[in-house]
This record gives sequence, C-alpha cells and structure tokens, in this order.
Amino acid sequence: MAPRVHTGSTQTALEVDSGEKRLNELGYKQELRREMTLFKTLAITFSSMAVFTGTPLYGPSLLYAGPASMIWGWLVVTFFTWFVGIAMAEICSSFPTTGSLYFWAAHLAGPRWGPFASWCCAWLETIGVISGIGAQAYSGSQALQMIILLSTGTNKGGGYFASRSVFLCMYIGFTIIWAFLNTFALEVIAFLDIISIWWQVIGGLVVIIMLPLVARPTQPASYVFTHFETSPESTGISSKPYAVIMSVLLSNYSLYGYDAAAHLTEETKGADRTGPIAILSSIGIISVFGWAYNLALTFSIKDPSYLYNGNNETGGALVPAQIIYDAFHGRYHNSAGAVVFLCIIWGSFFFCGLSVTTSAGRVVYALSRDNGIPFSPLWRKIHPKYKVPRNAVWLCAAISIILGLPILKLDVIFTAIISISTIGWVGGYAVPIFARLLMEEKNFKPGPFYLGKARRPICLVAFLWICYTCSAFLLPTIYPIRWKTFNYAPVALGVCLSLIMLWWVLDARKWFKGPVRNIDGQHGDT
Repeated sequence: MAPRVHTGSTQTALEVDSGEKRLNELGYKQELRREMTLFKTLAITFSSMAVFTGTPLYGPSLLYAGPASMIWGWLVVTFFTWFVGIAMAEICSSFPTTGSLYFWAAHLAGPRWGPFASWCCAWLETIGVISGIGAQAYSGSQALQMIILLSTGTNKGGGYFASRSVFLCMYIGFTIIWAFLNTFALEVIAFLDIISIWWQVIGGLVVIIMLPLVARPTQPASYVFTHFETSPESTGISSKPYAVIMSVLLSNYSLYGYDAAAHLTEETKGADRTGPIAILSSIGIISVFGWAYNLALTFSIKDPSYLYNGNNETGGALVPAQIIYDAFHGRYHNSAGAVVFLCIIWGSFFFCGLSVTTSAGRVVYALSRDNGIPFSPLWRKIHPKYKVPRNAVWLCAAISIILGLPILKLDVIFTAIISISTIGWVGGYAVPIFARLLMEEKNFKPGPFYLGKARRPICLVAFLWICYTCSAFLLPTIYPIRWKTFNYAPVALGVCLSLIMLWWVLDARKWFKGPVRNIDGQHGDT
C-alpha cells in the first residue's frame, strides 16, 4: 500500500526539521541531539532484532515438533508481523517522540482513557525492554560459553565448561559493558551499530552460505520442509497443536524489537519519515535472514538425536553450536571453523544487547520525564555534554542484573526472561494499536505514512496476533510441571502487573495524566 505524503512549505522544511516541528506541536521541546540519519537509525533498529537472536531457542523448537513446523512457522509469523509493523509505522509517523508507545497510547485513547492506557503501555514497555537486556546478556553468555568450551577442547576432550557462577559473571559483565557504552553520545552507539549491521549482514551471509557447504552431505529437503515429529518423552507434550505452538515460539521471539526506531525519533532527522522506514526495513531484512539461517542450520544437521545428548561435544547445552561443530569436525577434523562461526553469532548478541540497552534507556527516560517512575527527577537527567539519559541507562542495567541472579539456581531462567520480555515488549505494542483501531478518524492527524481506510483491518489483525503471541509465552514449556522446569514468567508478570495496577487504583490515577508537555502555549493536536 502506498503511504499518503503530506508536504509542508519548503521554507519551513529548511528552517525546522519535520520531526522536530511535529514534536513541538505535540508539546515537547527538543532536548536530545537530532543527529541520527536514516541509515544509523536503521542500524540500531536492525541490531535490536539481530539475525541470530533465535539461536538459543532453535534446539527446543526443533525438539517440540520437528523441522517442518519450525520452518513454515517462521513464514506464518512473518506474515502477521507485517500487520503489526505497518500499524506501528503509521502511528510512529504521526507521533515521532522518544516516549513512543505509551505516548501514542495516551493520545490515541483520548482524554478519558488516555492516562490509564498510557500507564499500562508504559509499564509493559518498560518491563519488556529491561528484561530484553537480560535475554541478550544470557544469549551472549551462552555463545561465549560454547566458544570457550570448543577452544579449550570439547565436552568430551576436557574443555572448560563455564559453571553457573562464571556464567552469571559473564551475564553481569555484558550488561555493565552495554551500559558503559551507552553513557557516551548516541553517535558512539550509532557508529558501533553501523559496524553491527555489516557484521550481521556479512557474517549472516557467511554462516548461511558456508555452513551447508561445509556440512555436505546435508539433510534432504523432504526432512527440512515436511518432517513433523513430536518428542513427548523429552518435552512431556503429546498434543500436536500444543507442540506446534511451542515450536513456533522461536519465530515469535525473533521477530520483534523493531520499535527501537520509534524510541530514537527525537534524535533522528526527519523522524516522521525515517522512523516508519526503519521499522518496516528491519522487519523485511530480519525475516529473510532469520529464515535463511534456520534453513542453513536444519539442512546441516548430521544426527538429530545426538544434538540433545548431554555427553556430546557441547554438553547438549546449545544445539546450533553442536550442528556447527559437527559440520566442521566432520569435514576438517577440528573445531576452528566452528569457533569462528560462533564468534560471528556471539557478536550479533553483543550488538543486539547494546541496542536494546539504548532503547531501554530512552523508554525509562521518557517515562520519568512524564513523572511516571519513582524518583523521576533522577532518571530524567540528561548528561550535559553527551546529551544522553545516563542515569536511566544504569537503572535499566541494574534491574537486568537482578533479573539474572536466579541463574545460580534455576535451569529455566532463560525461558522466564524471554517470556517476560516478549509479553511486556509485544504487549506494549497492543495498547496503541487497539486505541488506533477504536478512535474516530477525525481525531487523528496523519504523518507522511498513512494507511487511510486500511487501518481498521490492519490494526485488528495486528491486535489479535499480539494477543496470541502473549498467550503462547505464558504456557508451560515442559511437562510434568516441577519446580526446576516451571515457567515462572506468568507468576512474575502477574505479581508485577498486579502491583502496578494496585498503584494506579490507590494513587497514580490521581496524578498521572500521561505525557506531560514541556512547551507552554502549544496547541498541537491530541
């Protein structure tokens, strides 16, 4: 669908950036540096999604229902993800602010429901992005664990397999490094993410093309595209529909994070145009590269049953690492190539975590700017030199570290973290999309990207898909349910959201009115 473009006067465009002009109309003054270009914004958004982000979930997804449901499931999820992305691109074009999702919710829901919609969306979004840092820190630590193991031998050859305490130190280390890098000007992050986009595109092509070539002979296409097999003896799930839902979680988890472009709109030139372009471009690139990566891994499998053996070369800890090891060891009788490929994957996690930390800092900064967080004056401080929300970044890092402490005792911590992250992050998308679905069109001031009459069906499909995605991540992942295998995400989220709602009922509804203007006398539309 072709967006409708609204053009202003040439003179105005030369004097004031279109994104800044719209920001002023909405009641905010320009405080952050508006230096980001489309390519830099795309680099950070692309890095927030990452080509290899689904690597830790590949093994469980393959085990639940075999390769066919996982491979075709990616295409199904991609199809519905486009509805969500297009709906968000339209809203981003109209509201190019750092507050993004919760700001959108407040204005789209109207004066009566706006504060409550904004409150719900803000906290869902905050929970999602902060736990997203933890998800990438865990993934990066797992990849590094495999690199060290294969570099020092193997699980069979006396290699070093990081203990829980060492693993936690890796997790904390990544989080601190990302927070430290985010204390400098956004230009630093943008530069690193330009490296990231080339790292992931070039590295992704190398892995996708070379792995099946090294692994020859590969699995037949009939295995990759048609083989369906549940594993009730391992997962406890005998229901085929249930197994398929679990298998597709890989795709649900991998295909979100494109809202990062929206969080950077106050720092991006022409954000009412570049924001939507970055959102849709990231979805397109990741959907193609992610599917190709899953295909490359699946074609390269040597022995499906050996991948999960706790006594194999990778200790059964990360299935893609074993697939890559088998390919290189089978061809060259050493693990050097596997270590190189795992370093490429590890780099993807590192850059992704860096970008997610950038997004999280902006979300917390925007919410504290509107007095929605305890001690808001502290978290909304902007560094006088670098013009970044340094305190907000370190708050996000501290909470992410706390989320990772159960690594010392629990085996299912990653399942819980990604469930919390996905439900919070994607659930935050649902609030403004639902409000856009219901609002009267006369109250909406479109930006350059405008859906017109198509917005209702697109928003409806997007909202229903988000509801399904959040529900799927609340389900138990292994049966029978025991303390060591329990998905405690529903409990953690239930307690957290209950406290947030209780806070609203008892106190916050009296003073939280949604986004707070910091420009007096503006008459922008709501």
